[in-house]
Amino acid sequence: MTRRRASGPTAAQVRDARDRAIGDVLPPAGAPLRVLFCGINPGLYSGATGHHFARPGNRFWPALHRSGFTDRLLEPAEQDLLPSYGLGITNLVDRATARADELGGEELREGAERLLALIGRYHPAYVGIAGVTAYRTAFGRPRAAIGPQREAIGAAGVWVLPNPSGLNASWPLDRIAAEFARLRAAISG
Repeated sequence: MTRRRASGPTAAQVRDARDRAIGDVLPPAGAPLRVLFCGINPGLYSGATGHHFARPGNRFWPALHRSGFTDRLLEPAEQDLLPSYGLGITNLVDRATARADELGGEELREGAERLLALIGRYHPAYVGIAGVTAYRTAFGRPRAAIGPQREAIGAAGVWVLPNPSGLNASWPLDRIAAEFARLRAAISG
């Protein structure tokens, strides 16, 4: 018998989420978009729930709040509130996998083209890409580091953020939130 967490999917639902896509969270056409956050791809837990950065232990939502982007800690199920803060979420690759290293370079480069089209349609001030290794591959920037990038994507500034996954042990929540706060300050300044 599979045990079910009070608010989460069952183990079978998580396992069956492989290759499932999650829709983008974007404002209505013409509404301001300060930052379009871009993950690498959904994990299986996110694929099962239909919510971005949903796995318990992922630090995206706490970092977003601690950095001042939101006035309270949002739950992944509240992702549709992001446009009211001038924020949105997408992924380089739509399909859910257990780990980001299951993605190939061609998939990431195709994701970069898709992201460029979204930027052209929604005109964010910045794109915050969560994952430096994926950014390097997707955009052909092998020496890119966390932080602001010199190259824009379309008309949007680019900020590479640390991957908020709980698997990224070299970046604790306080450091991730501080990098998010640097991006927020750049937008406000």
